[in-house]
Amino acid sequence: MNYSLAFEPLLSWPILAAVLVPITLIALAGLWFRQRGALFRFAALLALIAALLNPVLLDEEREPLQSVVALVVDRSQSQEIGNRNEETTQAVARLQERLARFKQFDVRVVEAGQADAADERTETRLFGALESAFRDVPPSRIAGAIMVTDGQVHDAPQAAPGFDAPLHALITGDEGERDRRIRFENAPRFGIVDKPLDMTYRVIATGNERGSVDVRVSINGQLVSVERANIGQETPLQVTIPSAGRNIVELAIDPIEGELTDTNNRAIAIIDGIRENLRVLLVSGEPHAGERTWRNLLKSDASVDLVHFTILRPPEKQDGTPINELSLIAFPTRELFVEKIHDFDLIIFDRYQHRDVLPILYYDYIAEYVERGGALLIAAGPEYAGEQSIARTPLMAALPAMPTGDVVEEAFYPRLTETGQRHPVTRGLDGSAAEPPKWSRWFRLVGIEQPEGEVVMKGAGERPLLLLDRKGEGRVGMFLSDQGWLWARGFEGGGPHVSLYRRIAHWLMKEPDLEEERLTAGGRGMVLDIRRQTMSDDPGPAKVITPSGKALDVPLTAAEPGIFSGSVETDEIGLYQVANGDLTALAHIGPVNAPEFADTVSTEEVLRPAAEESGGSVRRLASLTGQTLPGIVPVRGSADAAGRDWIGLKTTNDSLLKSVSRVPLFGGFFGLALLLLALGSMWYREGR
Repeated sequence: MNYSLAFEPLLSWPILAAVLVPITLIALAGLWFRQRGALFRFAALLALIAALLNPVLLDEEREPLQSVVALVVDRSQSQEIGNRNEETTQAVARLQERLARFKQFDVRVVEAGQADAADERTETRLFGALESAFRDVPPSRIAGAIMVTDGQVHDAPQAAPGFDAPLHALITGDEGERDRRIRFENAPRFGIVDKPLDMTYRVIATGNERGSVDVRVSINGQLVSVERANIGQETPLQVTIPSAGRNIVELAIDPIEGELTDTNNRAIAIIDGIRENLRVLLVSGEPHAGERTWRNLLKSDASVDLVHFTILRPPEKQDGTPINELSLIAFPTRELFVEKIHDFDLIIFDRYQHRDVLPILYYDYIAEYVERGGALLIAAGPEYAGEQSIARTPLMAALPAMPTGDVVEEAFYPRLTETGQRHPVTRGLDGSAAEPPKWSRWFRLVGIEQPEGEVVMKGAGERPLLLLDRKGEGRVGMFLSDQGWLWARGFEGGGPHVSLYRRIAHWLMKEPDLEEERLTAGGRGMVLDIRRQTMSDDPGPAKVITPSGKALDVPLTAAEPGIFSGSVETDEIGLYQVANGDLTALAHIGPVNAPEFADTVSTEEVLRPAAEESGGSVRRLASLTGQTLPGIVPVRGSADAAGRDWIGLKTTNDSLLKSVSRVPLFGGFFGLALLLLALGSMWYREGR
């Protein structure tokens, strides 16, 4: 029962003041001057005031409110090391059992570290979870918090938490844990392909371990070197980025005996490879309508440095002028085709025929250039079928097809072959899916025989139109028509000449995205996406190895011609190895080198400042066969909240009002009788 006195005036306060103040002053004046009957008049006045103020005795029935206890459970990946998860589960169950004995506590269990988003799983953010648990709780009802964790908390404050209650931490793991880890200190995000890139890294060990270790350096899954590093010292590293696009540089050290985990024995850096400007040599055999199509396309690409020469005199012009006097500038044939030929990434012969401009020996150099990894494109016109065709030179060793001598002059729609529908150079060209294709016709085609490589486009009479072939370490392309300019000029609606020409050029220069056989993988949240580019009908499943070493198969299904894809939900953050056939790929789920795996040794020091500032404690959990958990003790106010074998939680004074009983003290017959008695006494005294 909670009793209290309240007033419910019969009149408003201004009217009461206007009535009672003058009467009170008169009554007090009578007492001051000791007038006869003044005491009785004052008593009657008090009775009147009490009647007008209407005092009420309130009897409140209240229910005490519970104090809220947050039990924050660390379920991050570092808790999966050793038997930490088992310790955590056992401790949480026993804590819940003990807290259930106290009716004054409302226990809220919050598990942190198991979010679906990869970014939220890269750090152990227990205080963010704690804030969410107390978001709807008034400060006066917070009893405190108990955290069960390995101590590696990445959002721990250096002062008391944002509530006036004790914070207790129970630390999993064993004292004296040993661990080594490696991390990048300086890792640029970009690097130039085939150029040295400077990086630094550090090997860190627990305790005062010293010495040196071997560090394996791999790029895109391929071992490139083994370095020697001193433990604790920043070590320089120089690597060469092999390809454009994403490259994964991985450092790895061997585990030691008794090491806590080898999860952090690897560190990766994702570096985007950037090509220096590609150098292209374009030699046009004669001026023609399509000459500028290639030139304009290559000049519009900021990543291409173009060297272009055009032979100005057509073959039918015979005026006796020496070849060396026809050029506007001297044609530096020796410099281009002998001394600096390997500086070019691509050589294009556009309707070129053999003349005395290039000595016959230079064609040998070009063929050798292709065999050693160079790229050659033949944009053929009628001259390829003539007597002065470059197919009749030593360059024939690098060409994918010999001419028949025929030139077909008829209208036709360029079409993709079955191979072309899968090949990355021609796959999905705008307009190719319709029949006839939604692009303009061409009117000339050079006949060839016994083509090598892959025919990806065909022309009139199913004859080959576009050939792509590999010669040694290099690549050769052959376009058997000079009518591509019709697409560029918009004839009959034009066609996708820009995408087609650009893909041809970049395939010849070995652009990774245009490889026929390619395996890529990437992370999308906690989903691993796999993409297989292939010319086969069924590449089979992809084999995946998770960061913890588990193996699983992921089926790949056809997404479009030449493309197979598959996805799998993951629950681990780190580097995944993907394989299909002879191809391998690496993918990283979550942010690179996340703090969750940087330091996995359990510790009491991270949470100690916040716990001690709040009046709580930090103690390490014993093993499952060791001592029992500390006892739970309810405490009030500013009393101590931690002892040798117990932890305290605050109780609140807040309560919930359920009902109120009202008893008027100056109402009814009792109030009337008391008032009449006071007035009668005053009159009686005045009458004597």
